[in-house]
Amino acid sequence: MELRQLRYFIAVAQTLNFSEAARRLFITQGTLSQQILQLEDELGSRLFDRSSHSVVLTEAGMELLPLAQKTIQDSEICISHLVDLRKLLAGTLSIGLTQTFRQLFTESLNSFTQLYPGVKLKIYYKTSVELYAMLRKREVDFVLAYKPAQYYDYVESDILFSSKLQAIMRKDHPLAEKKEVELADLQKYGIVLPGSGLQARKAFEKFLNVNTSGLNVRMELNDPNIILDILQRSHFVSVLSSLAVHYRANLVAVPIKDIDRELEGCVHWLKGIPRKRSAEAFLSLLKDSAQVHRIMLDI
Repeated sequence: MELRQLRYFIAVAQTLNFSEAARRLFITQGTLSQQILQLEDELGSRLFDRSSHSVVLTEAGMELLPLAQKTIQDSEICISHLVDLRKLLAGTLSIGLTQTFRQLFTESLNSFTQLYPGVKLKIYYKTSVELYAMLRKREVDFVLAYKPAQYYDYVESDILFSSKLQAIMRKDHPLAEKKEVELADLQKYGIVLPGSGLQARKAFEKFLNVNTSGLNVRMELNDPNIILDILQRSHFVSVLSSLAVHYRANLVAVPIKDIDRELEGCVHWLKGIPRKRSAEAFLSLLKDSAQVHRIMLDI
């Protein structure tokens, strides 16, 4: 049984159409049919029930499909690992990150592209839940996001830095001169809350016991960078990671009394999978970046 035959089988199983599968594979339908027949002969089982109107997976075909997909994925990982062992930093590096990490990510991104021009980068900005799902399916090599409240048994995390959950506002806001603010102070002003899927929102709701009814919530947004844009142009207040103000000169972060939630910025890996040399090289640049050093010194 050849990997090529497994790829052909997967294509037919996904399309349930020999003509369409042949077009996707850039081979003739006759060649495809012949390869599938050879695979069936070798396995001693029919993989498809064929008629003039339809193609349907047999029970054996349904059993083989996930095994074939995993075999192809494992072979691609093996090839990538062998390339890395030869110290050929090439190929593709796929990185997932939440919007909060966008500014922190930029400096290392620029350095990496200059040092390793042979590596093609694919960058995905999504919620942490979406990114963990992509990581599980091996669609990204690693994820940059805060440590999740939920436990994922297939993820292992390395902490890059820790930050505090604080009130964020403009420097000329009436609360900006306070050493710390209380919940009663926040209730006097319009609040822009991070969306329910963000770690800052989850940590804040935990502090409030999931009760935000006493706040004057004017907006909820899933993009922290848009929240910061709004704060720069208004007297609204938000509750975000203290590191948010590192990139906004006219914003300040003020501690909230009785709230001491740590938000741990992490790189998340898929357990049990060899790490690409290109991924390790990128993380080395990120850990050494001036931006990470500034965050660690200030917190």
